[in-house]
Amino acid sequence: MKTLRLIALAFACALPTAQAAGYPEKPIRIIVPFTPGGSTDILARMIGQKLSEAWGQQVIADNRPGANGVVAADIAAKANPDGHTLMFVAIGHAINPLLQKNLPYDADKDFAAVSLTAILPQMLALNPKNSATNLRELLALAKGAKPVNYATGGVGSSQHLATELMAYMAKVKLNHIPYKGGNQGLLDVIAGHVDFTITTALTVVPHMQAKRVRAIAVSTAKRLDVAPDVPTMAEAGIPGYESVAWYGMVAPAGIPPKVMEKLAAETIKATNSVEMKTALIKQGAIPVGNTPKEFTAFIKNERAKYAKVIKEAGIKAE
Repeated sequence: MKTLRLIALAFACALPTAQAAGYPEKPIRIIVPFTPGGSTDILARMIGQKLSEAWGQQVIADNRPGANGVVAADIAAKANPDGHTLMFVAIGHAINPLLQKNLPYDADKDFAAVSLTAILPQMLALNPKNSATNLRELLALAKGAKPVNYATGGVGSSQHLATELMAYMAKVKLNHIPYKGGNQGLLDVIAGHVDFTITTALTVVPHMQAKRVRAIAVSTAKRLDVAPDVPTMAEAGIPGYESVAWYGMVAPAGIPPKVMEKLAAETIKATNSVEMKTALIKQGAIPVGNTPKEFTAFIKNERAKYAKVIKEAGIKAE
């Protein structure tokens, strides 16, 4: 009996190592909380392609939009924590607990941070036919009788927070039009159904270059190399303004440590590959690729930072 217990103990100790050695054993699913074509989706697929090349396993992007990422997070939180189901997250993952009291999951306890992939500057994009040609003119319109509408990927999204921060600092009122993903909102700006959106440079730049939108400001403290003629928000009329979007990978809590170690290492390697860094920088993104511990701290810091913005802007989940 004692011999059997020793064998069982040895097997249990060896299991995590064996799991890591064989990982991944089947296709990997990356749950994406927004619609195809947006920044979150684009980056998730870029990372997925690099992981697929490294491991010889198919990596599938599974788009599950809704409720600023809550729908996707609920699915991911309940998935088998074996490393074969992952989730690509944006700022909503950090701030949803501030907006909703009864989430179907615990944002801290039910997830394990893998790596922060990139920080993305945002751009204010107008329909080219809009009468405003710069930020000051847009803010002047917002102070008039006619409502100025803006599109976002949903309540609490990086787009929503960035725009409400702008409205708060400029002391104007804007009409929020939320979508189930930022890409559709930008398409409606292009079509002229909505006045503007603040969304990632990654998404805006191709449309700006094709003259489908007019970019009038960037959200960062410095101008972007990809759009040197577009002023910062501070230069354009709102001193002290700065807001960025960010994206990273998480996994269901309980993932074996050795599997997490292998997953994080390969995700960081993919982020720092020449191809990925070149593609990100070309689109106006800033590659990161940090450790699980660093990403965990980053998420907590973001939640603390935006708690004040949410309170002051009166942002509430719908």
